[in-house]
Amino acid sequence: MRHIISPTDLNLSELNELLSLAEDIIRDPEKYSDACRKKKLATLFYEPSTRTRLSFESAMLNLGGSILGFSSADSSSSTKGESVADTIRVISSYADICAMRHPKEGAPYVASLHSSIPVINAGDGGHNHPTQTFTDLLTIKNLKGRFDNLTVGFCGDLKFGRTVHSLIGALSRYTNIKFILISPEELKVPDYIKEEVLLQNNIPFEEERCLVSAIPKLDILYMTRVQKERFFNEADYIRLKDTYILNSKKMALAKEDMLVLHPLPRVNEIAVEVDDDPRAVYFKQAEYGVYVRMALILLLLREAEGRKTC
Repeated sequence: MRHIISPTDLNLSELNELLSLAEDIIRDPEKYSDACRKKKLATLFYEPSTRTRLSFESAMLNLGGSILGFSSADSSSSTKGESVADTIRVISSYADICAMRHPKEGAPYVASLHSSIPVINAGDGGHNHPTQTFTDLLTIKNLKGRFDNLTVGFCGDLKFGRTVHSLIGALSRYTNIKFILISPEELKVPDYIKEEVLLQNNIPFEEERCLVSAIPKLDILYMTRVQKERFFNEADYIRLKDTYILNSKKMALAKEDMLVLHPLPRVNEIAVEVDDDPRAVYFKQAEYGVYVRMALILLLLREAEGRKTC
């Protein structure tokens, strides 16, 4: 059974197929309105979510399928001590495909080992968020027109930001990519990302503490919030949460065609005044999330059906 736990679970050819399918859905959504009739998506969200959960549900409904699941650990049998392995064994007999978000790194992978339906990782702790990465890539492809020859800046919480970790890994497969990693010392990209992805693949990168000095160099600025839920010490969160705030004054230093992405939700790291700047594409990015999840559900269900008939 095929599962999507990491963005690199799709090779470049498969990724191109996914993005091409998503683009076709954008052009003609009606063509796919009955593609998943009588199919069910289970959304197992052990952690709060707005965009990811609702975009998965919207994607399945747009495909003519149905949904079931839970939106917090408190409303699941995990409160009674049920393991992820047991939960997915049960859900496999209720649904055709599953999207799982969990605060513990590796939980969706554990589920995939015990599942008889495709499992999609919808975010596991600070580790991976593959469907957000596919959304980011679709946004870049549609609005920038390329993946090669880009200087990409990541700003904010680069330590716990699973969207950052996933997108660095995905973009590292393209040519002439450069990263500028903008964060305070306490929220730098983990060493394993630098060693296993950047250094191992000879990807050039700079570590910066100043957004103002970095922004003129960028083709894409990927802003992130400082995640309160990842901190054990509230005092540290309060001290770091307003380290970077993107406003119109900083945007004036950027290239005319630079794109600003953000996985959302934002708190105050992007001033509302930036929303009217045509380079601010984070709400369009959220819209693309529905299309890319529609495409992924379709491809995984087609492959699962193919295995059954072989």
